[in-house]
Amino acid sequence: MSSMGPMPDIRDESCSIARSLGVLGERWTFLILRDAFEGLTRFEEFRASLGIASDVLSARLATLVDHGVMAKIDYQQPGQRRRHRYVLTDAGREALPVVAGLQAWGDRHLPREEGPTVLRRAKSSGQSIHIGFVDETGAEVALDDVEFVKTSSYPTERAELLARSAAHPR
Repeated sequence: MSSMGPMPDIRDESCSIARSLGVLGERWTFLILRDAFEGLTRFEEFRASLGIASDVLSARLATLVDHGVMAKIDYQQPGQRRRHRYVLTDAGREALPVVAGLQAWGDRHLPREEGPTVLRRAKSSGQSIHIGFVDETGAEVALDDVEFVKTSSYPTERAELLARSAAHPR
């Protein structure tokens, strides 16, 4: 528990970013997702790749399973006890642009002298790809042309706070 008190239940959050961070917001979680996108599925594979403590890995995998990002599937090798594989669900696969966006940001703003460890390319063409905003027609939208439009579900208290902040000279 932090000095600010516990985080509210994610289902009660009006902000979709806060709800998403309630599931995905731990550093280890993004690294687990990275490994899952690279094909790892077994607990021991994740542990070996990440060097993460078993209890932390168990907790992160449980959160991902509980929130439908990964599915836990039993398997058993001959002569061995039953174990679990963790596979991405549709919701998990939809996190790929988030993971790739973090990778692209790191490549650009925290570059390694040796260069990036992976490149993003289209499987079908081999062409280099990047993360961006795309409109309904499929056209890319420049970052300075992106607008977040508040809906009737936007919290009144937050709108009032932003309005008071906007009234101050910058």
